[in-house]
Formats: sequence, C-alpha cells, structure tokens
Amino acid sequence: MKKLTVLTGITTSGTPHLGNYVGAIRPCIEASRDENVNSYYFLADFHSLIKCQDPERVHQSRLEVAATWLALGLDTDKSTFYCQSDIPEIPELTWILTCMTAKGLMNRAHAYKAAVQENEDNGSPDPDKGVTMGLYCYPILMAADILMFNANIVPVGKDQIQHLEMTRDIAQRFNHHFGEHFVLPEARVDESTAVLTGLDGRKMSKSYDNYIPLFAPEKTLRKLIMKIVTNSQAPEEPKETEGCALFDMFRAFATPAQVEEMRAKFAAGIGWGYVKQDLFEVVNAQLAEPREKYAELMQNPGYIEKVLKEGAEKARAYSRPFLERIRKSVGIRTLTA
Repeated sequence: MKKLTVLTGITTSGTPHLGNYVGAIRPCIEASRDENVNSYYFLADFHSLIKCQDPERVHQSRLEVAATWLALGLDTDKSTFYCQSDIPEIPELTWILTCMTAKGLMNRAHAYKAAVQENEDNGSPDPDKGVTMGLYCYPILMAADILMFNANIVPVGKDQIQHLEMTRDIAQRFNHHFGEHFVLPEARVDESTAVLTGLDGRKMSKSYDNYIPLFAPEKTLRKLIMKIVTNSQAPEEPKETEGCALFDMFRAFATPAQVEEMRAKFAAGIGWGYVKQDLFEVVNAQLAEPREKYAELMQNPGYIEKVLKEGAEKARAYSRPFLERIRKSVGIRTLTA
C-alpha cells in the first residue's frame, strides 16, 4: 500500500505555549509515529518574515521551536524535519507558481482582505497601506511548501482552509497547462483537538499576551496557573465542568481516571485554588521531563542545526529531481534538449 504524505508547517513566531502543544504539537508528534504515513514537518521561517523584521527574534524563535519539537519526542528517523529556508527549491517553485496564479485569487485571501478593510475602517486614502508583497503572496509560498512534496493531507486550523483551497486551484491550473505534476492536497481539520483558554478567559494566544509558556520553570508555571481567571462561586458550591477553562485544561493533560475524579470533585464542590493546584500537578508531571530535554537542547544549538540539515538533505532528495521535472515542463531546460 502506498503511503500517504502528510505535511505540517510550524510557525516560528515566538516561544510555544500550552495551547500550541495541546492543539498542534502533541497530535502531530503522535501522528508522526504512524508507519503508513510519510510525515514532513518544517519550520516556516520564510513565512515569519511577513510579520517580523527583528532578526534576533526570528533567529531565536527558530531555535526555540526546533528544540521544542525535539524535546517532546519527534522521531526524526520516521519523519522529515527541516527548515523551509534550507530548501532552495521552495522559493524557486514559488516564483513558477506565482507566474501561474491569478491576481484575482490573491485579492480574495482573508489576510489581505482584512488588511484592506482595516485601512478603510481607519479612513486611509490608500487601501493597501502597510500591505507588503509578502502578505499579499503568502498563499503562494504556502502552496509551494505543500506542492513541492505532493502532500496528500495537510492538517490545518479552520482559518487556513481557504489557503488549501487556493493551493488546489493553483495546482489544477498548473496541471492543466503543463501536465499532471501536482497532487491536489486535502485539508484535515481535527474538530476534537482541544483549544485552551488563556489567563484572561480568551483563547490562549501570544497576540493577547494571555499564554502560559510551554517550558516555563516549575515555579513560574504554578504562578501562572494560579492567575487563571475564574468566577466567584464559593468553594462548597457544585460547579459546572462544561465551558470551564480550568476543567478543559485539566482534561487536556490528565488521564481518563483523573478526569472522572475531577468531575466528581466539581459536582461535590471544590475550591478554585484546589482545582488550580491539581491542574498544575498534572501539567507539570507531563512536561517535567521534556522541560529538562529542552533546556539541554537550548545549550546545544549545534546539535539542533545538525538534525535540521540532515532533515533538509532528506527532503531535497525529493525536491531536487522534482523541481527539475517542473523546470523542464515549463521550458527551462538545457538548450540541446
């Protein structure tokens, strides 16, 4: 049976937090162990340049994100783990695809439309104020990431579904003109994936500054969990688990038996302070060992670089000959051919 190719891009925009771990990192690492799947995981560092022009932050984030995935147990023997910027075939394919992509398609991209709408709402005479070509063409670079390795499945959040549809449109147009080169990828949205609430009751996000860093030191982790906003119910009052941020976070880290025990405590009445202490203990238990590995890896960037370079060579064993076929198909080949 032919293996499915599954590809996941990892944003390099700051320190990963608990929400990233539960919503993306943990399920991806678990999925990477499937023997029937070719898994590609890449640091989307070219994408990070769209919003961040701080060289030190870009550099540090690449290091932190790579160390995070390795510390959490990504098996780089069973999967391909690389930096987007280490695959020169990707920007070349991006240009080739750009020449086949209709401007009207890019005009409909959510991120671009949102930027234009914000300018119009602010009364700017220029609807494209602050819009870079990086932001505008972002979906084409994403298409190149996916199509370069002919991914069958791309796990995404709901906000990225449009980009997968655009990728399919671009691939179909290219295939129509130059022959069947690209697989049409499918988006996979896991509705069961947990979405954690942050310290202030909103979705945990770096944008809201309400997040808990994944590898915060033990004391800091406990302090942050104790700051999570709760209601004013008295300790002895029975409490609802449905829609409770603390219970949802506890469930994301605890065993089924621990979850049922906590559910009973909610029904009987438990103080929020005790819930937070129990939450801290299950989160810390799951992350204590990876936290140590992460600290060791951060002191050894040379090892991380080596792993990423090996992953890039593994990826390029596919991308080099594939891009050569793409080049030939569009007419860029030796003059004697």
